[in-house]
Amino acid sequence: MTPPTKPHSAHEAAADSVKMTFENNGLALQLFGSHHSNLARVEAKLGISVNAVGNEVTLYGETAAIEIGRAALEGLYARLEKGLDVTRDEVDALLRMTSQPNGNIADADIQVKTKKRRISPRSPAQADYLRAIDDNELVFGLGPAGTGKTYLAVAKAVERLVNGDVDRIILSRPAVEAGEQLGFLPGDMQEKIDPYLRPLYDALHDMLPGAQVVRRMESGEIEVAPLAFMRGRTLANAFVILDEAQNTTAVQMKMFLTRLGENARMVVTGDLSQVDLPRGTRSGLRDAYEILGGIEGVAFQHFTHEDVVRHHLVSKIVQAYDKEEARRNASSRYEKMGTGASAIATHKDNDA
Repeated sequence: MTPPTKPHSAHEAAADSVKMTFENNGLALQLFGSHHSNLARVEAKLGISVNAVGNEVTLYGETAAIEIGRAALEGLYARLEKGLDVTRDEVDALLRMTSQPNGNIADADIQVKTKKRRISPRSPAQADYLRAIDDNELVFGLGPAGTGKTYLAVAKAVERLVNGDVDRIILSRPAVEAGEQLGFLPGDMQEKIDPYLRPLYDALHDMLPGAQVVRRMESGEIEVAPLAFMRGRTLANAFVILDEAQNTTAVQMKMFLTRLGENARMVVTGDLSQVDLPRGTRSGLRDAYEILGGIEGVAFQHFTHEDVVRHHLVSKIVQAYDKEEARRNASSRYEKMGTGASAIATHKDNDA
């Protein structure tokens, strides 16, 4: 692939063009996508124009934007040279990697290998998260839904199990009622609990053939259980995941964390903006975040709306809710300040 052209004038530095040539015509066609759909995705995401002729592509637009597009296309072409697929999701991932300030296109080469697929990070935060899991015994993934916190943790757990690094996987969630009453659901206790654990089952089936999931669960190599079932156990030679941890109490969180045994890894995931505990009950996840910071072997990875890898509207929804929460918090602080000032003034009037 030939290097891109450089701007030749001050005017071009603001509105520039870059030409790229891809040596392998077949890979170039895959890169461009059916009916140039991948190039259209780059255009839409970056607000630039992309023109393809043969195996050449020219990018027109603001210098910063076309530089992001150039880096993303180079990264996608490199994936194809390695025999990896380039889909709409990979296009979005590379654009995310190259556009965020802390992004590193090399992070897209990180892979988690499971029986059914190879999984790569789709944002700088996801790459940092995977590295943190490799380097620490206890990792907390904090952030909104759709950022891959649980999915990537399950992928790392399956990878370690398949490679023989651990003997078993234990997946757990607190069975907290989110506006629904467990007691009124039909079936026995296991049937009542299963819906709360369904996302964990879904992730497992994404990583392993269905027959293997069933066989490994029957043998005890994989266990999916409510948090209450963890009490009194020591979890050694295991990869342990606690999902939806914002719905644990402080006592439950301490109980869970102290189950950590020899040659074990723990990943705790949750979203502190989605707590379903009764009003006035302190979240165990928040408690752990405030208490455990700075301890060697413990890592916290934060995700934001920029890391959402579900439907593009999910990111916008999360961002809108965050803005509204910030507005309400600011309004509440202002009202409290006003109330305090009024009380002081009343007190002075009474003294007079």
